[in-house]
Amino acid sequence: MNGTDGTFEPTDWDQRMAAAWDTFDSYGDERADEFRELIGKLADELPDGSPVAPFERACAYDSTGHSDKAVPLYREALDRGLDGYRRRRTVIQLASSLRNTGRVEEGIALLTPELDAEHDELDDAVRATLALCLADAGRAREGVGLAVGALARHLPRYQRSMTNYARLLTEPEPEPE
Repeated sequence: MNGTDGTFEPTDWDQRMAAAWDTFDSYGDERADEFRELIGKLADELPDGSPVAPFERACAYDSTGHSDKAVPLYREALDRGLDGYRRRRTVIQLASSLRNTGRVEEGIALLTPELDAEHDELDDAVRATLALCLADAGRAREGVGLAVGALARHLPRYQRSMTNYARLLTEPEPEPE
């Protein structure tokens, strides 16, 4: 936030970074290095110690299929104090990258507290990513429950029944007698 009324007003740098990301699809796999270089040059413009620089670099690696290289950069961004919307995006993306590198339990541990965080437009992304992590951890029933619960809010009908089904899927199964 940088507006006097508490709103976010993008800087010239934010606008140039957004414009760079708008060109992502034009690079393709064969020019992924060029795209990462573009993002890296923009990140280099930020002050030393900026948490946004490693975040943007991580996003570029992640988006070009290098989750393994993104993980330490996401962690660096969080360690440097990334906050707000970008912090939540980082947690989601880090958890996804951890899942992609076989570290699903770490992803679950990162995302679970986000279920109780202040609600925003990223809530469904939290639930979808957590559902994928849970499925990979052998907890598919719980993952489907999260996914159905997230979807239920968007349905024109059956919201109540789908919400109840989701709750039943995420509750612990009763022990056999």
